Amino acid sequence: MKTVMAKKGAAKKETYLVDAEDRILGRLASHIAPILMGKHKSSYTPNVDTGDNVIVIKADKVRVSGNKRTGKLYKRYSGYPSGLKTVTMSTLLERKPKEAVRTAVRKMLPKTRLGKKMLKKLKIYTGSEKALIPDGAKEFKF
Repeated sequence: MKTVMAKKGAAKKETYLVDAEDRILGRLASHIAPILMGKHKSSYTPNVDTGDNVIVIKADKVRVSGNKRTGKLYKRYSGYPSGLKTVTMSTLLERKPKEAVRTAVRKMLPKTRLGKKMLKKLKIYTGSEKALIPDGAKEFKF
């Protein structure tokens, strides 16, 4: 019996719809990341993007457990002296809830060029915005 390796364009892409309302952020991201990587398919190949598209709606209603809302810090560095910027999770969830979800998923994907391609298949919306959802999208159940 031979192992079947997926080719670059052979993977059939599907679209999954995820409702983030009242979901814990880390658990939501840990369900989304394997779909983007394609680990839920039998044709999963680590060096080929076999994952599906994911649409997240109601990202502004995501929850966080414990003291993460005040204790977790997001850091970025500009490259200049004293260029370190820190933002708490509560501030990020108020101002940019899409960025909080995207960052949580990004940190669970591979840190390679392929991981960046996988992240481009993630679309995040703050409202329900039914007009932007394609017709063939499958509802993802947890």
